[in-house]
Amino acid sequence: MIDNYFIADQFSLLAKLMDMHGENSFRSRTYSSAAFAIEKVTQSLAEIPEDKLVTVKGIGDSVAKKVIEILRTGKLGALEEIVAKTPPGVLEMMNIKGLGPKKIATIWKEMGVESVGELLYACNENRLLLYKGFGQKTQQNVQEAIEFYMKNQGSHLYAETEAYAVVIDATLKKQFTDKLFAITGQFRRQAEIIDRLEWVTTATDTELLAFLGANNYTTKETLEDIFSVLGPENVLLKFYRATPESFYSVLFQTSGSEEFITACAALPGWNSTITCESEEAIFTALQLPVIAAPLREKAKALTNIKNNPADLIKPEDIKGIIHSHSQWSDGVHTVEEMAKACIDKGYEYLVISDHSKSAAYANGLTEERIREQHRYIDELNEKLKPFKIFKSIECDILGDGALDYSNNVLATFDLVIASVHSNLKMTEEKAMMRLLNAIRNPYTTILGHMTGRLLLSRPGYPVDHVSVIDACLENHVVIELNAHPRRLDIDWRWIDYAIEKGVLISIDPDAHSIEGYDCRYGVLAAQKGGLTKQQNLSSYSLAEFEAYLVNRRKARGI
Repeated sequence: MIDNYFIADQFSLLAKLMDMHGENSFRSRTYSSAAFAIEKVTQSLAEIPEDKLVTVKGIGDSVAKKVIEILRTGKLGALEEIVAKTPPGVLEMMNIKGLGPKKIATIWKEMGVESVGELLYACNENRLLLYKGFGQKTQQNVQEAIEFYMKNQGSHLYAETEAYAVVIDATLKKQFTDKLFAITGQFRRQAEIIDRLEWVTTATDTELLAFLGANNYTTKETLEDIFSVLGPENVLLKFYRATPESFYSVLFQTSGSEEFITACAALPGWNSTITCESEEAIFTALQLPVIAAPLREKAKALTNIKNNPADLIKPEDIKGIIHSHSQWSDGVHTVEEMAKACIDKGYEYLVISDHSKSAAYANGLTEERIREQHRYIDELNEKLKPFKIFKSIECDILGDGALDYSNNVLATFDLVIASVHSNLKMTEEKAMMRLLNAIRNPYTTILGHMTGRLLLSRPGYPVDHVSVIDACLENHVVIELNAHPRRLDIDWRWIDYAIEKGVLISIDPDAHSIEGYDCRYGVLAAQKGGLTKQQNLSSYSLAEFEAYLVNRRKARGI
């Protein structure tokens, strides 16, 4: 039987969505009042004769007809119609504490944000502050509410699970000093999205479950060689049982993807029950050099093993901050503050790339403001020698693939990062037209966040990666690996093809504050693609970076 709470929820949601869509406010208030009244009715509406519903306090003729519709069909047509024209991500925003219909309407219709993840990213970029009704405190509250909400959805960014995984690993090893523990699976491979944390252990079920149960973990699954628990943080912990003799064999088999392990199993030296004293010994038995855990995704890692773990790029290999935003657009700090922070952190240069004029939401730079900023940067460069600030712009790629300024204006920058920020709902044909036209512009130095994706929030527009990479090769364009843990775009799965073609990658933080300088998660993703520091533009020294820009201009005839 349909209860009163279900009926009230239908009217409440209808009222909120009507407010969000800017529909008749009198009618939305009527439905909101009806929802409140129906919740207070002690008798089940389903038990009241249909012709008597209008006698119930708070239910008029219009509402009564809709109550009858719900009771007869289990649905409310008016609600289904308005839900159908509301993006799913916008509906999901209604789960975020502190966001009412009017604020969601501003976020959706004025900011163009259509998912919870996009909204969190907008908070990171301080974009909410540009709109009426959103102050610093409101933005902070929204950000905290979203982070809380997303922690309870089951899948997590690597960056969100890392600290937790490290603490749990240390806790287990401290508690069970006489047992072997090794983290494995997705986390060990540095997967960008984590839906479980996994360990291989010689501890017994009885020992582990007693300890975990005492710490508020509940058992989710128990199989012959595996069991899993779920804790208050809503992260699934999975344990693979092993003996001291089988420990490294189990570790090896659980640290690679199914594709990787299947390829290993086809090799002559494979033995699934092999007992070895280390993973290195297993690779020796397979007649392979050691393949770093992040690379254990693709079968081709077995044949494409030119890079050993020591060769893969490391966080300390980043020499300069490329792609950063200052107070001139939507950043938090002044250019001088950002430059001094770079110097303090040991970086050799800073590329300031504020937003271009079409990005009105981000206070994009007009041509006059560009000239002012360039004069200011010239003054700072004199003051801060030998450190250097490069003049750049994150230039919007417009609907036809043109860049946001004329070539005369683009020529005033040391380098140009071209990115798509608007009209993201595109067919592959449209997306490719925009990207390829932008890549062909002689002033495009770096292609920013290639697909526009936001992990766990927005899949990004469809692109033909091979064609984009080939076009970048032809036009001497670097491809950004945006290091923000919600982007990590270009996807690491295409880095090996870029390396094969000789296209440079640039691991860039897309920093909107000094705190955003950390490129570490971009480096971890790049390691999965087999990137070395020699193939990464932001690993170039200041002298190498300057030489690259000079040579590129010559190659493009500008």
